[in-house]
Amino acid sequence: MLTQLTVSNFAIVKFLELDFRQGMTTITGETGAGKSIAIDALGLCLGARAEAAMVRPGAGKTEISACFDVRRIDAARRWLADNDLDDNDECILRRSISSEGRSKAWINGQPVPLAQLKALGQRLITIHGQHAHQGLLQSHTQLSLLDQYAGHQALLHKCSDGYRRWKHLDNELARLQQEQQQRQARQQLLEYQVQELDEFALEPGEFEAIESEHRRLANCTTLMEQSQRAVYLLSEGEEVSAVSLLQQAIAEVETLASDDKALEPGLALLHEGLIQLQEGANELAHYHQSLELDPQRFDELEQRLSKAMTLARKHQVKAGELAQLHQTLAEELQSLSASEQRLDELDGERQLAMDAYLQAAQRLSKSRQRYAKELNKLVTANLRELALPHAKFQIEVQFDDGSVSPAGGDRIQFQVSTNPGQPLQPLGKVASGGELSRISLAIQVITAKKVSTPTLIFDEVDVGISGPTAAVVGRMLRTLGDATQVFCVTHLPQVAGNGHNHMFVSKSTKGQVTETQMAALSNDDRLDELARLLGGDSITENTLANARELLMEPQPRA
Repeated sequence: MLTQLTVSNFAIVKFLELDFRQGMTTITGETGAGKSIAIDALGLCLGARAEAAMVRPGAGKTEISACFDVRRIDAARRWLADNDLDDNDECILRRSISSEGRSKAWINGQPVPLAQLKALGQRLITIHGQHAHQGLLQSHTQLSLLDQYAGHQALLHKCSDGYRRWKHLDNELARLQQEQQQRQARQQLLEYQVQELDEFALEPGEFEAIESEHRRLANCTTLMEQSQRAVYLLSEGEEVSAVSLLQQAIAEVETLASDDKALEPGLALLHEGLIQLQEGANELAHYHQSLELDPQRFDELEQRLSKAMTLARKHQVKAGELAQLHQTLAEELQSLSASEQRLDELDGERQLAMDAYLQAAQRLSKSRQRYAKELNKLVTANLRELALPHAKFQIEVQFDDGSVSPAGGDRIQFQVSTNPGQPLQPLGKVASGGELSRISLAIQVITAKKVSTPTLIFDEVDVGISGPTAAVVGRMLRTLGDATQVFCVTHLPQVAGNGHNHMFVSKSTKGQVTETQMAALSNDDRLDELARLLGGDSITENTLANARELLMEPQPRA
């Protein structure tokens, strides 16, 4: 539950530090005093949109912090643990807004994005606004209220997951169908290109090898003549050759080395040189012998090179890249063929997904119909307590298997009849403003009992209600306060008197500075405030007596 709220430099609030207790806390004050300002500040602390105009004039920034006791809030404790933000049994949310509009947020002292603040806030507090009765006319609000009362989250998730699965397959099928004509044209082109490259069958690295062999055969005559000349100069010359000259030099040095040992290293090098020279000459001789003019092989290579160059120009690549291009085109062709096969499979998968979704949606619809009947009875009973003795409330749930959405295929309509003999009709056609306000309040009080968050806030939801009806509203909210923490901003003494705790909002002006304050009331102060609500500024013994009758409990709850 909410245990403390600190507000600094927010709108017309300079500084507030408020401690809260369990039970129903009513908040009253003069018109324009800012009764909802603490709730607005709390909303910022829970991730509501921030604006620079919210910062008190002349201040550098707004600071708001809220402290919660989370010992009994399992959903919040799990969320904090999952996000590595838990801090024993206490949770502190903090938000700052600079005068330039920049916003920062913290959970238990750790900086967090605004989305995390919102996610945690949904597990801590539920706010029922003063204009909730207007939203009650919208179909999505009606559906949300029914689902909130039913509490069938597992069915909602099953339906939503089924929808997303079907939608994914439907989008994929639509895309493949849309691309099918282009894909078929591309597939025909690829089939021709791949077949042509298959027939040519150029292997990786083959073009370079062909090019090298073609160059060798083209220059074969020159290679034969020059290699033969080189062999002659090295070792086969009749009069002189490199080998014979080196042999003569070695013989001379050997004679000299017998007289001077210093020549031996040089002599060893000469012997090694002779060996290398002889081996080189032998290699050249073998190379020369291997050369052979082959006009037929040359023609074959000429034709293959020419074909490779033609295909390369056709595909606008280098001839050496043809083999890789062949592989790439073959893979693309295989992918396109797989897409056509996938197109056939998708239609069946999509139908299976739709069948699974419809089963989930139908189970969800049955659950809604079941809980709608329960809610019909409860709301009708509450409306009769709220001065609508002949009212009849009904939720119409119609399942349409042609209506596909993450929330199922139901069309929800809240209907009411407020007078005998009047048929059930949609809320907007029958209910007046006051009746709509009472219907909205009855539904909010009933559904609030099913909410898992431990703190409920009702911000002037009793607008348009007065007299005995207001007393009934007060008792309804007090009953909620017996089980959970409830805050109620109200202008009705019949509601305010039912609170376990009471806070008063006041506004003061000094010169050009206006400031709002909020404080807990003692028992005597509560009587004065209830008397003021009953009789205005003039407090008499009669209004005080009436106030005593309205005050449900002499002391605030501890």
